[in-house]
Amino acid sequence: MIYKTHYKISRIIDGDSIMIENIFNHEEIEIRLYGIDAPEAKRCSKLLQDERETHIAGDYLIELGIKATEFLRSIAPVGTDCTLVQEPKNTIDVYGRTLAYMILPTGEEVNKMMIENGFAKPYVKVFCEKLPTYQELNLSAQTQKKGLYLYSEVF
Repeated sequence: MIYKTHYKISRIIDGDSIMIENIFNHEEIEIRLYGIDAPEAKRCSKLLQDERETHIAGDYLIELGIKATEFLRSIAPVGTDCTLVQEPKNTIDVYGRTLAYMILPTGEEVNKMMIENGFAKPYVKVFCEKLPTYQELNLSAQTQKKGLYLYSEVF
């Protein structure tokens, strides 16, 4: 694993993407939370794909995406210090974003918190080492109707 420290959250983009800033040189990096997928919070090509795959209207998916974004903002607000943990074989996604597990000062992992609270699901199109754990946590969130599963069986 690759560990990167001395960052703080500078902006929440949506339920699975965050901008962070190096506290020394103020360089900003877009982070795609590794191994998870939250609904889109705005119209984009991924939203169209999600509509086709879930058979849920885009406007409703956006409402769910906004809820996921709000939850992420509540557990990891702007200004929060964070540490990134990366798997050496998967550090960048196809869009050039940095893939990482985000660890808060409390030691809690944001990616895991999003899934166990039902605001994201495991991203199965790219393997990550934590995928089996994320799938178990997701099943539990679905069964208990946590987070977005309170409103929809799929997203």
